[in-house]
Amino acid sequence: MMRAAFLFIAILVLGSGCHVPEARSMRGRPLETPTLPEDVQARREADLRHARTIYSVHPSDEEAIIWLGRRTAYLGRYREAVDIYTNGLKTFPESYRLLRHRGHRYITLRKLDAAIDDLQRADELSRDQPDAIEPDGMPNAAGKPRSTTKGNILYHLGLAHYLQGEFVESMIDFQRCLQLATNDDMRVASAYWLYLSACRCEDKAIADHALAIATPKMDLLENHAYRALLLSFQDLDAGETVDSQLDEGVDEATSGYGLGMKQLLNGETDLSRAQFEVIIAETNWAAFGHIAAEAELARLDQKD
Repeated sequence: MMRAAFLFIAILVLGSGCHVPEARSMRGRPLETPTLPEDVQARREADLRHARTIYSVHPSDEEAIIWLGRRTAYLGRYREAVDIYTNGLKTFPESYRLLRHRGHRYITLRKLDAAIDDLQRADELSRDQPDAIEPDGMPNAAGKPRSTTKGNILYHLGLAHYLQGEFVESMIDFQRCLQLATNDDMRVASAYWLYLSACRCEDKAIADHALAIATPKMDLLENHAYRALLLSFQDLDAGETVDSQLDEGVDEATSGYGLGMKQLLNGETDLSRAQFEVIIAETNWAAFGHIAAEAELARLDQKD
């Protein structure tokens, strides 16, 4: 009788349309699946159908699992993507590539401890492996991938540490990431987060080194916003900003967070807080700049 009652309650709850948000912000705000433009939604759904077809034929293929997860995440279904990677890790428990991608999406979901666990494990497993260019799921305008698997492991590990306020660890991660960089896109992205990490550690030598990596003339296909921000920190004019062609609200979060950090590092706490509030109100919540703004506000709230 008791079991039947519990079952009836469960049916009522499920039937009532109880809604679970895709994620929650660091302040507990529900975060819903982002709305994409119709043409982008249609294209990504077609890409996901293709990935599902390949996976259905090769369910034990590591590459097929990775792309199924990536295509799912590109539609804003991050929890489902994590589940796909988790199931894949049952078949490939030492796949540093699956751990790299799951760690990334744990960051998106604000599960930073889990992200660090995955990415540290991925780093350990990949140490003695050759690095390789990682194919892009959302290619740049030139269609040329610019990042590598091991570089992405360290980049996301550094970001997770940074978001946690573990700035010494993030500084070390981004230094290693910078050493792996083979092009200016990788260099300027690593240098940006290395600079911010070093500033938080009050390590002027490393901060100055990172800052000097950005110059007005760089061979960039993607990370124009990071170059512009580093030049801004040098009080140099970056010229016209180039659109990264990422999802709506990502560039705004990146640039906005950089501006807020410049204000914060200059001691303009009230201005930086206002800037971070604008970011979390108006930009894409999956963007790293958005998540970083949430982390800064959480730290500022703790000080109040």
